Amino acid sequence: MSIGGSTAAAELAALTAIDHRAARPPAIPPADHQARIDQAMRLTAQMPAGALLIGAGASLRYFTGVAWGATERLVALLLRRGRRPALVCPAFELGSLKEAMAIDAEILLWEEDENPAELLASALAGFETLALDPSAPFGLYARLREAAPILKVADASPIIDGCRGRKSAAELALLSFAKAKTLDIHRRAAAILHPGIRASEVKRFIDQAHRTIGADNGSTFCAVQFGRATAFPHGLPGDQELAEGDIVLIDTGCQIEGYHSDITRTYVYGEPTAEHRRIWAIEKEAQQAAFDAARPGRTCESVDDAARLILERYGLGPDYKLPGLPHRTGHGIGLQIHEGPYLVRGDRTVLAPGMCFSNEPMIVIPDAFGVRLEDHMYITEDGAAWFTQPSPSIDKPFG
Repeated sequence: MSIGGSTAAAELAALTAIDHRAARPPAIPPADHQARIDQAMRLTAQMPAGALLIGAGASLRYFTGVAWGATERLVALLLRRGRRPALVCPAFELGSLKEAMAIDAEILLWEEDENPAELLASALAGFETLALDPSAPFGLYARLREAAPILKVADASPIIDGCRGRKSAAELALLSFAKAKTLDIHRRAAAILHPGIRASEVKRFIDQAHRTIGADNGSTFCAVQFGRATAFPHGLPGDQELAEGDIVLIDTGCQIEGYHSDITRTYVYGEPTAEHRRIWAIEKEAQQAAFDAARPGRTCESVDDAARLILERYGLGPDYKLPGLPHRTGHGIGLQIHEGPYLVRGDRTVLAPGMCFSNEPMIVIPDAFGVRLEDHMYITEDGAAWFTQPSPSIDKPFG
């Protein structure tokens, strides 16, 4: 599929004709949620702690199947040694939460005029230490300390990261499907480009395309940047208009059963300049170096180092200086689009099979242009494997 020459209507019609449900992997089964809870309790005991509290958000969905965003009202999973899992929630939300639950759990209800921290304190009577979700708000921690002053509170990061960091085969399948669909939409977005098209038109097409393939809620995000705006990793304000010879950077993703895609492609509408070609080739080499360095037993920061060494070889950087790579080489991905661990200096997490990362060592030429090639990879016993194949060349970005 080439750059330009098609229309949004034609590409959406082609997507509509495909049965996307046929290849869609199943949702995470209830047995997997229970296995995750069992693993969490084993890690909690090793801390040591007697109980674990998981707040609303991605981790709650991971353990219970409940896709519930954090608000000022406490919704949480409480795990206690020797007890059934318990779901803490406002009484008036019980019906909605029960419909989404994938586990068998005790229900602990609180009314609008009650302090849920007091309910937690009562449920934790007899337990010395609580491991608390690091994403829980400080206000909850403060109220809990007031309601249960003798309760010790520990950081639950090692437990949550120990469970969520290494993806199962079912998770990898959902991630793979999401990324494959987003890459196909990238190809179709390139096909609808023409001089004068606005970034907002491209974003609207990408969102409609993600909805057509059955993504949870259309695009989770979409950045469309032309020309000079590509020199800024997250773009510039305003609705840009494409011109002949502009470098194009599109970064977008979706969710399938909560699992994220996040892919970036950079190419030129028209004929690339010599400098476009030079920087694009260095970017591709740096992305490949990061991929080659991502092996079990090595550290996250060593992958970042591998990409930066390539850039320095061509006189870019060093470190985070421009022209060069101003941000980390990659991030973990799963039920959150950015989750730990990270491919960045200082993150000494040891790579292990099942870990998933973006690979995006962007090169920025200040006030001129930027090139970001972003694909995702997962760690296997033998090294890294791509979810999606990287862009082959600046002239044929989709092969």
